[in-house]
Amino acid sequence: MNHHDRASRAEPRALLITGTVGVGKTSAADLLGDLLSDAGVPHAVMDLDRLCQSWPAPEDDPFNAGLLLRNLRALTANYLDAGVRRLVLAGVAENTADLDGYQAAIGMPLTVCRLTADLPVVHSRLRSRHEADNDPESLPWHLERAGQLHQILDQADIADFAIDTTHVPLPAIASAILKTAGWT
Repeated sequence: MNHHDRASRAEPRALLITGTVGVGKTSAADLLGDLLSDAGVPHAVMDLDRLCQSWPAPEDDPFNAGLLLRNLRALTANYLDAGVRRLVLAGVAENTADLDGYQAAIGMPLTVCRLTADLPVVHSRLRSRHEADNDPESLPWHLERAGQLHQILDQADIADFAIDTTHVPLPAIASAILKTAGWT
């Protein structure tokens, strides 16, 4: 049996890459998807922020978490029907309730990887991103949120493992995630 045959019959599993804004979640998830493609593993990569981008958000749900979970449930079912065996999710889980919501929506084992980086490096990445996106208006909010969210994630302590991205190139981060999650 070749590697692709084993991968396509493997039990479905998911990996959430979490961390503060600007730490590299989406970039790492995209590269992890490339590594899974190279290995012949049926997979899907989802940026959870994209699953809740609609306006207006309900007053009692400013981050649109309810919509995110409904979309995550539907997309997961569609991906599984299409033969996907590994889901790579990039997004934030601030607490066990967030994590439980994701787990219920996907209905498969979920491993959590937290990416970390020194705050000055995160701030530099955010400045570069907002400059490249020509979005200076939201930069102050993101700079403040980075520190807040870092503390929230420290206190929540829900990750199965963490990887410091401060001085590590993205391809090495993606490889480390793959290996530490046991998906190699």
